[in-house]
Order: sequence, then structure tokens, then C-alpha cells
Amino acid sequence: MKQSYEDLEIYQLAKMLAIEIHKMTLGELPKFEMYEEGSQIRRSSKSVGANIVEGFGRKKYKGEYVQFLTYSLSSCDETKYHLDILHETESLKKDKFDYFKNKYLELGRKIYNFREAIIVSSPRPHVPGNKRVRSEDKT
Repeated sequence: MKQSYEDLEIYQLAKMLAIEIHKMTLGELPKFEMYEEGSQIRRSSKSVGANIVEGFGRKKYKGEYVQFLTYSLSSCDETKYHLDILHETESLKKDKFDYFKNKYLELGRKIYNFREAIIVSSPRPHVPGNKRVRSEDKT
């Protein structure tokens, strides 16, 4: 069992890509894009990892965990949209576009598969105030 969100491959990839997107938007986009699409893609790319983290903090509640993984997947899709816009307006070079688009496609697949694994996992019901009794505690 993963002890921290930092152990999750999807978190590690999301964080790495958010940092790369941040640096790319500040260093390689035309100045006029820094506050338009640049700002939007920085926010959406950072939201991918932030939602993984928040969901992990609620992993005890399966429905909420799945909900935040869904938000993460949606932010991943939003980031791909911003990449498309930057590319089609010729603000982002083709090699950078191809790199980031492929990485976000990969990340989206991984988040989707991780979310599906959580959905099909056995439910862990939690009722506030009730203690779960383990079989070895029974006498």
C-alpha cells in the first residue's frame, strides 16, 4: 500500500510535467502569451497533481478519492486543450508540442487506469463513530 501520494507514479509524472510547463511558458512563449494561454496552462497543469494529492488525502472515502481523480483527469484534458491552442496559434514549437502532448496523453491513460483500479477495488465502508473489528480481535 502506498504510504504517501509522493509514492504514486501519477503524482510524480504530474509534478514533473507541471514544472516543465511552468518553465516552458515563462521561457519560450511569446511575451503576450505569458498572461493569456501561458497562465491558463500553468494553472491546469498544476491542478492535475493538486487533485491527485487532495484525493489521496481522502482515500479513506472511496467516492471522494475517485471524484478527485476524475478532477485530475479533467485538468489533464484541459492542459491538452491549451497545448493545442498554443500550437495552432504558432506560439508553441512543434517539437515542444509533440513532447508535451504525448506526455499528457500518457499521464491521462495512467490516471484513468489508476482511477478504474480504485473503482473496482473492494469497498471500504466507513461509518463515523463505528470501530471496525478485525477478525483477530474477536474472541
